[in-house]
Amino acid sequence: MIPALAALLVFQLIGEALVRTLAVPVPGPVVGMALLLLTLVLRPSLLHAIKPTAQTLLQHLSLLFVPAGVGVMLHLQRLGDEALAIGVALVVSTLVGLASAALTMAWLMKRVGSRADEDTP
Repeated sequence: MIPALAALLVFQLIGEALVRTLAVPVPGPVVGMALLLLTLVLRPSLLHAIKPTAQTLLQHLSLLFVPAGVGVMLHLQRLGDEALAIGVALVVSTLVGLASAALTMAWLMKRVGSRADEDTP
């Protein structure tokens, strides 16, 4: 379990180092996760070593939300003061996300549909 946890942390560290070195506007753990995915695709045998540790971490994932909950409780008054702005930001960002996903899906369906029309004799 310790070597697998160390491997996961090494990938996170590599991702963080790459992001800081290249000044990429992406979180380091996301880059590390992408590198881990690439490694697992290239070396599927590594999956068997990491899987039990990853499953254990996922089982206890809710514990990682405790600090966020404490932060919310600590700043509850401020959240109440800014409730309108936070609510508007949540609604607008949700609508923008849904619209962009819908437009992307429509574009992809049109593109795939035009290719399917070209392939039919």
